[in-house]
Amino acid sequence: MKIYKPTTPGRRGMTRVDTSELTKKKPEKGLISTLKKRGGRNIQGRITSRHKGGGVKKMYRHIDFKREKIDVPAKVIALEYDPNRSAFIALLEYQDKEKRYILAPQKMKVDDEVITSEKTELKPGNRMRLKNIPIGTLVYNVELEPNKGGIAVRGAGVGAKVLAHEGKYTHLVMPSSETRKVPQECFASVGLVSNPEHRYVRIGKAGRSRLKGKRPRVRGTAMNPVDHPHGGGEGRTGIGMKHPKTPWGKPALGVKTRKKRWTKKLIIKRRKKKNK
Repeated sequence: MKIYKPTTPGRRGMTRVDTSELTKKKPEKGLISTLKKRGGRNIQGRITSRHKGGGVKKMYRHIDFKREKIDVPAKVIALEYDPNRSAFIALLEYQDKEKRYILAPQKMKVDDEVITSEKTELKPGNRMRLKNIPIGTLVYNVELEPNKGGIAVRGAGVGAKVLAHEGKYTHLVMPSSETRKVPQECFASVGLVSNPEHRYVRIGKAGRSRLKGKRPRVRGTAMNPVDHPHGGGEGRTGIGMKHPKTPWGKPALGVKTRKKRWTKKLIIKRRKKKNK
């Protein structure tokens, strides 16, 4: 973690992740594409995700979440920063000279060799089916459907723990503390996702948030009643209701909003609630 000297009020307390161990190179030309900004708007032009807009231009790095080249060894030729995600990425070169980006695990170094196989060595970056991963192993980039590509456990510093093997399913303790069943034929990568210090970064000033494309958020209590259920009142009054609401009048904070209930049968234990 890099800590800045307090040369200005904005610099005081500002931190960023130390990237000195990353490879100093431009992104691979054949694995990037332009990323069009939408400012939180859908195809009709309506704002569906508020407080988004602006931000610096950035190219999208195409990440191989599936890693379907079975039993083909690959060499790590670079570790790079990706502005589109919290984790670092690694550039692999396979024996057939094809290059691909993957999510870099912790302790991965340049010149390391990784492989995707049905069953292989327990080494950070190696990928295999869940049924062949021993109990107690930490994994990331987990598939939830066989051969569909990893969609879970991809944030910086996170990992899921293999708890048990039962029938056609493997029990995983997810980073949220939820325990769920995942089909044993699904692939997962061994290790923890890189950049664990990401959670300790302090933005420091508003301008740095604007560079990330995050626009200011106005408190509901600072608005008028016509603009928000919390608005109105003289001076700094409270929200005036027992439970907080969204700008559209729906209950907020502590209300279940989960819509994809088809996976409910695969959840063994719900995540722990945060202490208020």
